[in-house]
Amino acid sequence: MKQMRLKDRVAIITGGSRGIGRGIASAFAREEAKVAIVGRNKSSCDEAVAEIGKAGGVAISIQADVSSEADVARMAKQTIDKFQRIDILVNNAAVILPPYTMVKDMTLDDWNWVVGINLTGTFLCSRAVLPQMIAQRSGKIINMSSMGGRHGAIGRTPYRPTKAAVINFTECLAAEVKQYGIDVNCICPEMVLTDMLKFVWGDQMPKTLTPIEDVANLAVFLASDESKAVTGTAIDACGPSNALFGLPTASPPPKK
Repeated sequence: MKQMRLKDRVAIITGGSRGIGRGIASAFAREEAKVAIVGRNKSSCDEAVAEIGKAGGVAISIQADVSSEADVARMAKQTIDKFQRIDILVNNAAVILPPYTMVKDMTLDDWNWVVGINLTGTFLCSRAVLPQMIAQRSGKIINMSSMGGRHGAIGRTPYRPTKAAVINFTECLAAEVKQYGIDVNCICPEMVLTDMLKFVWGDQMPKTLTPIEDVANLAVFLASDESKAVTGTAIDACGPSNALFGLPTASPPPKK
């Protein structure tokens, strides 16, 4: 019989109702983790929870905006109240401005919206789970960056700068919490078929994409005991969209 790698562990997944987050939530549930799916759209979270329950998994739905300190505190409390612990946090929630929004045309509200969710949200959620993880002397935090966090591109501010900052935040936090038995790592996906990618590429959508399942499997590894030697690391998850193969990168050419 296959041994479940996340049996009875409790995982919070932000942005868990769709795309990569939903794929990770399903993969964790298949490994018998108890999952808290967090998102701004309650009905989408409920739908993801129902899908996991139908497959025999255990999940709860939490409506929260990760850029809100109060919402994040409630998210952590609801999870602990339901499951009595938090073993895993996946900081997956992210937003992006319409492609090719130039800095000269950007408002402060545009900037603050993206930074608030992509970067501040990662900080707030991490901070919220740390007291529980420190008390347990164990935990796994997985931050979702992007290959876009490795380099800039035209019209990609502030999304790519926030993803670059998430990589650095991962390293800083990993150094702070290793003494408590907590590992912090980062995944940098490239060209995964999600609503965000469709929004960026539109009708120029490339044919070679990384399956959501491949990113989810990597998250399972990082959440399991198998990754105990890995912390403070950003792992590129390019799959078949790897630029080494001569394929296009995650930034389409600007429209003329």
